[in-house]
Amino acid sequence: MALSFCGNDNGINAYTVKEGVLNNGCFVDALNLVPHVFLLFITFPILFIGWGSQSSKVQIHHNTWLHFPGHNLRWILTFSLLFVHVCEFAEGIVSNKMMETNHLHLFMPAFMGFVAATTSVVYYHNIETSNFPKLLLVLFIYWVLAFITKSIKLWKFAEYHVGPQHLRFCITALLVLLYGLLMAVEINVIRVRKYVFFANPQKVKPPEDLQDLGVRFLQPFVNLLSKATYWWMNPLIMGAHKRPIELKKIGKLPIAMRALTNYLRLKDAYEDQRTAEDPDRAPSIWRSMYRAFGRPILLSSTFRYLADLLGFAGPLCISGIVKYLKTDDEVATPDKIKETYFGVYFMSSTELLQNTSVLAVLLFLALILQRTFLQASYYVTIETGINLRGALLAMIYNKILRLSTSNMSMGEMTLGQINNLVAIETNQLMWFLFLCPNLWAMPVQIVMGVILLYYLLGWSALVGASVIVLLAPVQYLIATKLADTQKSSLEHSTDRLKKTSEILKGIKLLKLYAWENIFCDSVEDTRGKELTSLKTFAFYTSMSIFMNAAIPIAAVLATFVMHHFLNKSGPSPSEAFAALALFHILVTPLFLLSTVVRFAVKALVSVQKLGEFLQSDEIEDDSWRNGDMTVSFEAGKKHPGMTKAINRKQPMRYQMDNYEQPTRRQMRPTETEDVAVKVSNGFFTWGNNLSTLSDINIRIPTGQLTMIVGQVGCGKSSLLLAMLGEMQTIDGRVHWSKLPDCEMAYEGNISWSETEECDEDFRSKNRYSVAYATQKSWLLNATVEENITFGSPFNKQRYKAMIDACSLQPDIDLLPFGDQTEIGERGINLSGGQRQRICVARALYQNTNIVFLDDPFSALDIHLSDHLMQEGILKLLQDDKRTVVLVTHKLQYLTHADWIIAMKDGSVLREGTLKDIQNHDVELYDHWKTLMNRHDHELEKDIQQDSQTTLERKTLRRAFYSRETKNQIDDEDEEEEEEEEDDDNMSTTTNRRSKIPWRVCWCYLSSGGFFMVFLMVSSKLLKHSVIVAIDYWLALWTSSKTSQSTGGGTAPTNETSTVYGGNSTQPTPATMEDEDSYYLPVFIILCAAGITLCLITSLTVEFLGLSAATNLHHNLLNKIIHAPIRFFDITPLGQILNRFSADTNIIDQHIPPTLESLTRSTLLCLSAIGVISIITPAFLIALVPLAVAFYFIQKYFRVASKDLQDLDDSTQLPLLCHFSETAEGLTTIRAFRHEARFKQRMLELTDTNNTAYLFLSAANRWLEVRTDYLGAVIVLTAAGASIWSSLYNLPRGGLVGLGLTYALTVTNYLNWVVRNLADLEVQMAAVKKVNSFLGTESENYEGSMGASQVPENWPQEGEIKIQDLCVRYDPMLKPVLKHVNAYIEPGQKVGICGRTGSGKSSLSLAFFNMVDIFEGKIVIDGIDICKLPLQTLRSRLSIILQDPVLFSGSIRFNLDPERTCTDDRLWEALEIAQLKNMVKALPGGLDAVVTEGGENFSVGQRQLFCLARAFVRKSSILIMDEATASIDMATENILQKVVMTAFADRTVVTIAHHVSSILEAEQVLVFSSGILVESDSGPNLLAQEESLFSVLVRTHK
Repeated sequence: MALSFCGNDNGINAYTVKEGVLNNGCFVDALNLVPHVFLLFITFPILFIGWGSQSSKVQIHHNTWLHFPGHNLRWILTFSLLFVHVCEFAEGIVSNKMMETNHLHLFMPAFMGFVAATTSVVYYHNIETSNFPKLLLVLFIYWVLAFITKSIKLWKFAEYHVGPQHLRFCITALLVLLYGLLMAVEINVIRVRKYVFFANPQKVKPPEDLQDLGVRFLQPFVNLLSKATYWWMNPLIMGAHKRPIELKKIGKLPIAMRALTNYLRLKDAYEDQRTAEDPDRAPSIWRSMYRAFGRPILLSSTFRYLADLLGFAGPLCISGIVKYLKTDDEVATPDKIKETYFGVYFMSSTELLQNTSVLAVLLFLALILQRTFLQASYYVTIETGINLRGALLAMIYNKILRLSTSNMSMGEMTLGQINNLVAIETNQLMWFLFLCPNLWAMPVQIVMGVILLYYLLGWSALVGASVIVLLAPVQYLIATKLADTQKSSLEHSTDRLKKTSEILKGIKLLKLYAWENIFCDSVEDTRGKELTSLKTFAFYTSMSIFMNAAIPIAAVLATFVMHHFLNKSGPSPSEAFAALALFHILVTPLFLLSTVVRFAVKALVSVQKLGEFLQSDEIEDDSWRNGDMTVSFEAGKKHPGMTKAINRKQPMRYQMDNYEQPTRRQMRPTETEDVAVKVSNGFFTWGNNLSTLSDINIRIPTGQLTMIVGQVGCGKSSLLLAMLGEMQTIDGRVHWSKLPDCEMAYEGNISWSETEECDEDFRSKNRYSVAYATQKSWLLNATVEENITFGSPFNKQRYKAMIDACSLQPDIDLLPFGDQTEIGERGINLSGGQRQRICVARALYQNTNIVFLDDPFSALDIHLSDHLMQEGILKLLQDDKRTVVLVTHKLQYLTHADWIIAMKDGSVLREGTLKDIQNHDVELYDHWKTLMNRHDHELEKDIQQDSQTTLERKTLRRAFYSRETKNQIDDEDEEEEEEEEDDDNMSTTTNRRSKIPWRVCWCYLSSGGFFMVFLMVSSKLLKHSVIVAIDYWLALWTSSKTSQSTGGGTAPTNETSTVYGGNSTQPTPATMEDEDSYYLPVFIILCAAGITLCLITSLTVEFLGLSAATNLHHNLLNKIIHAPIRFFDITPLGQILNRFSADTNIIDQHIPPTLESLTRSTLLCLSAIGVISIITPAFLIALVPLAVAFYFIQKYFRVASKDLQDLDDSTQLPLLCHFSETAEGLTTIRAFRHEARFKQRMLELTDTNNTAYLFLSAANRWLEVRTDYLGAVIVLTAAGASIWSSLYNLPRGGLVGLGLTYALTVTNYLNWVVRNLADLEVQMAAVKKVNSFLGTESENYEGSMGASQVPENWPQEGEIKIQDLCVRYDPMLKPVLKHVNAYIEPGQKVGICGRTGSGKSSLSLAFFNMVDIFEGKIVIDGIDICKLPLQTLRSRLSIILQDPVLFSGSIRFNLDPERTCTDDRLWEALEIAQLKNMVKALPGGLDAVVTEGGENFSVGQRQLFCLARAFVRKSSILIMDEATASIDMATENILQKVVMTAFADRTVVTIAHHVSSILEAEQVLVFSSGILVESDSGPNLLAQEESLFSVLVRTHK
């Protein structure tokens, strides 16, 4: 009977029970089976029934709800139990081999125990998620029974003197311990939950996060196994394949991770450091960070230590396997049998570890555990880092809201600094936290590694280790150099971007003047500098990559050469390959150490900056406004209502104006004071102790219109801010009148928490919110409607009235989505006047009692300001009886004022009604009167002209008209593409999203140049072959030792026999020496070759990337600058700039290292798999399922990762914008008292971004855990295959070591392959975007005549014939001019007019061949302009555009960028344009600086510069395109005069916005919707009543 439970060895009756039942070992083992079988019998039915009825769960994430106490402990104990059962099983099998026949009782109970333990945990999980605690009783009984049976076994062992020196005794003792602990856990559950033996079981409710279905991030709530493997993410990652992941899918953050929770933690830790003794001491940010987030960091470090120590199991197991592979056969020597008790063999504790199969399994388990711990450590640090970032952002934001205004305006805290704090410093700290555990884990890892190396190889190992350690500072040096070069290249790229954006903004002018190439060259010039620093960057990057690859080779070389000289012989295979694996382990921490140190240094700087920022001046408390009540910054902080308020479905619906207008009306009579604000003897300063405002005594009457007037810079705006408490008070006080209590309830004040706090809140906010419109308009990145309502409830009539009052309706109609269009930095750019009107509308719409308007008319023209005054300020505000304070320069409105405050040089000159001033201060009144008369004159003039507003609307309309057509075209393209791909929609999306963009990659590589690509591919392949050759040679060298010593080995000539061991005579020591002298030189040569190739490959990849970047940018710039003007009309500027900024940056700096890393890790994995397959072909069978698994993992991950990365990017932008927006609009937000609303918005944005980031990093963990487990399986199969082949005497020990070492490297690199693939895919999108622009058509620069054929002085006369001209902007669009015929004589002054959109400007563009002339022709001086080269044509005509464009540089550069004219000519031009004196006064004269966009000159002056520019180019034809639209009357008169005198002999074509300017013209062309309607001299046309011209003149009057 081959299989009997107790075995039937000769002479032993296994079934005898003479000595007593329990003394039969076999019976005790059988007894141990009982509990296991019991558990299986009972649980299986319950599990199946339970799984059937699982659908009846309550609708929460119940299946992730873990609520039994001791949950994690139970999982850990069960896992340990499983591990011990595996050991017991292994021990049983090995002992069984020692016996004559099979003894099932040695391993069968262990196997059943394993099954039962697995079942117990599955069963427990199901009970827990379905909340059925009564069923836990089964487990309790099982633990008790198992504990008892194992204890009997242990007790019997002890009786028979089996002690700890025997393995089986130790295992049994461990099992008893574990069962005991599990029993204790079970008793604890009964104690806490009282589900049995107690009368009233405890009721439990799921945590709030799980009740809220919006929370999708389940990592904190799932069971231990799912936590470790991120199993809960499967649905998300698999689902991404079908449809993209959106924000809705990732839901909200759990409460513990929200920014608010973490902010409160950090703030408490920060504030607690402020002691009573030393209130001014700056709290340390480090300490507060440690207090708030120290514990998770410690946890993560513990995981990290465990992982690092387990990492060393790999090399040790390899050395064991290689060592014992041959000794397996000599087993069961007779002297071993004496260790028998109970008739079976007991093995000693060390013996088990000499069994190769056991070692292979141990290696596998160690790898799995190590990887799990490592990922857990990463995850914990990342989660903590994200929490810290959220807390810091909230802290910075709260500080921004309290920054004193003087800080911002005096430039101590610039916007740039604040943006840096948010975008850079917080991220630096977050990254530092990510890398933090490395700081203390790495030294331990290095020390352990060196000790192990010493143990394996003795002194020579220390030489290798010292090579690694000595090269670490070099790495650090390279890292710092990298940071420096990055900084310098950043400066150049900022410079380049500035130039590019200038070019794009003024592209029309550049084309009309034929200056593209000059400006293009200046960009190329800057790009050249940037590329120089990028070259250095590439060089240092490649150095760092090279060091990383070459150090292990160098270390191995040094070690083995030393070993050869010290020991006179090479190492044995087991030592050599363990050492090789150890070197690989050692390199990683050393490489990372330089990075970590760099980050630590950066973190120190960041913390210092943060500390300075948090200590900077704050705005004074509101307490002085009346009484001494402080504004509680977080009214809800210590209040129990707070958390409740925040977790409601709608977190904070403010008790805002539940307003019914009538009730407010009735409240009025109760009002007692008639002064709304009173300032008594106030001295205010902007923080430099020089009082800006001195001796202010004013009162602002309630419910009336107060005007503040005075010259520029006399402190009008400062007075408003002083009343709002934004300035520092030196002396005096501002008193705000209280509202009667009943009124309070209607005044919307925001409170952090629910209504119960209302009263306290209103007491503390002692001035109610003031609607305030600043002079420099401030918009939110939101829709027009949100900008106007600004957090108040929407009231349709009121909203409509405001829009009409501010005449915004026409502007809104032009916007693509009406008032739902996004405006602000990221949205549509509005002009100054439009922005200002929106701000005024916001102030008027708010339902506040007091309105401050700071010069709301500054950017408006006369019609609008009149309308706003009448309809808006007077009507609405007086109806509402609101108190209005208006700062203005328009004195004609003084008649409307109820109260006037006249200011001069920071103090009040006069205060009173207009009558008072008329009576008491006649001088002032007369001064005003003269000014007013001047205003009236201007008014009359102004009525003739149409306003600049129409111009603004026009530019807006143009932008959108063209943009919409572009969108239609785009949509059509996309639809076509989709149709081509496939009809079945679902499958297309999946296919398209999981495909790798090979075409784009090829485009990228080919732009790098074919030679470089060839060099890169060949050197990469060579390098990896050489590295494999080095290790293979090492294997041969070390194996030759063992084969000889075991009695094989021939002369070194016959290599193969050395490997597979022939049988020749015993070698003498001399041949050993020869042998080494033969292997050593080859080894050294190979290593040297490897190191050289490492250098070559790292350089080629970086420089391939560099040349690709150079070519792509060069082509992009040339394409875009030479694109037709239509391209710029339909492509948003931001989009083009993005190609030059973000996308170029990715191509410059991010693609090369990703590409390098991807190729390296892929080739390493492939070479490893190749090596293993050659050594043990059996491995190939296992490879197929592994490859399939890997394929699916990477396919799913890539798609999900891309989506999550997009989400992370797209949620980051609004957050940064919100910060900069808040910093810009501080005064407005504080005047409105909307701090809390903005804080809430900030918290929401931060949480959204953090959610995306958390999911992204969790997805990375998901991938890494899976690829690591795959890697572990590869190691296991490789080890198994080599053990199995060794039975057939196939590979030599050295080769087995080689295979296993390589298998170990695979685990490290598999996840990098996928991560880099995913990254590369995201980065290739940049190349794709740039590529899409490379396809644009250029303008046809070559005419049919050569430039040499055109006469030198053409056009001399300036005669223009227009014959049957038809023009369109694009072949897709309708013609804008239809069959125009006209003749303009030399020297004639021609006016062109017509309504908006009639094609006037298109005609001016047609002269320059900027539009598509598809029929007819324009002949100038006998030459058809379509035949001329564009450069020639455009350089011979001049034009003045309606919006003046100046470039940054000098005045000389702006007038004559080609540097062809003399100074005299330039001065002459400036004189004609009336600018000579102004320029003379500037420092540097002609070389005076012009800032970006000419911001340092007024609009009128800029227009005159443009005029001068046209004079410098002495051309006989001048075209003025609405050039006088933005100029005041005086300047316009100058212009008209100049045109008449200086241009007497030239042909001048004026395209008129205001018909009045061309009344005198010799010929007037009147257009109507693209058709020339009338053409005659001005006076003649005026004489005809019916003519369109006279109609236009009449309407414009």
